[in-house]
Amino acid sequence: MSRYAAFVLLLSFGLVFRLSHGIEVNVTDGGKLCLYANLTLSFSVSYEIAEKESKTVVFEIPESASSKDSKCDDTSPILMLSFGEGHSWSMNFTTKDKSYQADVITFTYNLNDSSVFPDSLANGTVTVTAKPDITNVDMDTCYSCKSKDEIQASAEVNMTLSDVLIQAFVVDGSRSQNLTTCAADTPTPAPTPTPTPTHNVTNATTVAPTTNASTTAVPPTTPAPTLPTPATGNYSIKSGVNGTACLLANFGLRIGFKQNEKYQEVNFEPPSEASGSCGVNRSELVLVSNDITVKLTFANDTKKFRLQAVNVNISTSSGVFVQSNNNLSLWEATVGSSYMCNKEQNFTITPLLSFYTFSLHVQPFDVKNGLYSTAEECFLDSDLSFLVPIAVGVALSFLIILVLISYLIGRRKSRTGYQSV
Repeated sequence: MSRYAAFVLLLSFGLVFRLSHGIEVNVTDGGKLCLYANLTLSFSVSYEIAEKESKTVVFEIPESASSKDSKCDDTSPILMLSFGEGHSWSMNFTTKDKSYQADVITFTYNLNDSSVFPDSLANGTVTVTAKPDITNVDMDTCYSCKSKDEIQASAEVNMTLSDVLIQAFVVDGSRSQNLTTCAADTPTPAPTPTPTPTHNVTNATTVAPTTNASTTAVPPTTPAPTLPTPATGNYSIKSGVNGTACLLANFGLRIGFKQNEKYQEVNFEPPSEASGSCGVNRSELVLVSNDITVKLTFANDTKKFRLQAVNVNISTSSGVFVQSNNNLSLWEATVGSSYMCNKEQNFTITPLLSFYTFSLHVQPFDVKNGLYSTAEECFLDSDLSFLVPIAVGVALSFLIILVLISYLIGRRKSRTGYQSV
């Protein structure tokens, strides 16, 4: 799930990091088991390093993680796992009627831990939360899910749960042998085939009329639906004491992506709010809508700004699609101005990911009084764009004339040769 430059780190939370194949937790109260968990958990975290770059580390929770801060309770128990230098992961549970559910996952990681986050530009701890899909678990049963569950906590953090066995409310100190199985582990029944209709023959001597043996009936095909123009979203990121805008953007976005050998396109529905940050040389715009997260990273070299990195995360019925590219040079304009392109543009972000933008206008730096500065237009909007088809037409005409002249000269030489014999 590499949003940025892929970098897989398998180092220690101490001296040596060992990939775990699951961690088993037994929480007791008064010597009796009150909460049980056995699961495999991995993290993918992206963070900033020097020179305007990002790095992604992937690691699993170690078997040595401590559960001492876990808590049993009749209504809201907590499974808490602490590991490394200031990292922790927890899952809160609540009861509902005759069942229970997991309410929230909280993950805290410490960027000061250089063994896990080398060359981190930021310091301190970061906390993210997510809503797990663990609901309607019958009381006195274990929740079981062997399938992988990809959970996006933020634009930078993704978690993967698998081989999960949890009983948040243990009765009489003994783990239940009854299971509540997740939907992902439940096989989908095969569709019932539609029976082929049969027709009774009333007269064996009756011959059905024939039309033309060489003609094959072709069933009508339904053309693939064409997506409408996506809605235009208007976004602004504010900073400072007065909350003035430091980044402005508006555009409609269509995303094309290939997942499991299948290409599809989807219109991005503008969210009501956007998040991000503004900096001197780097600004970010993060958009989350439905099951899609788009992160745009802008950079400037004091003279020009450009869209440098794109990160996309899409949750589909086939799984989680993640693609990123942090070596782009798109939407370039002079710092202090804005970039505009009203016409549709198509950008290949990665071999599996494409962007289609509509009515694009963006200014990630030097925004004054919350308003766009003078726009630098894209080539498609410029007055020179009409010259391209004219130039192509002139070139083709010249080529045709050149071929015709060559043909006439060759034919004349051939005729002269016959006359000289």
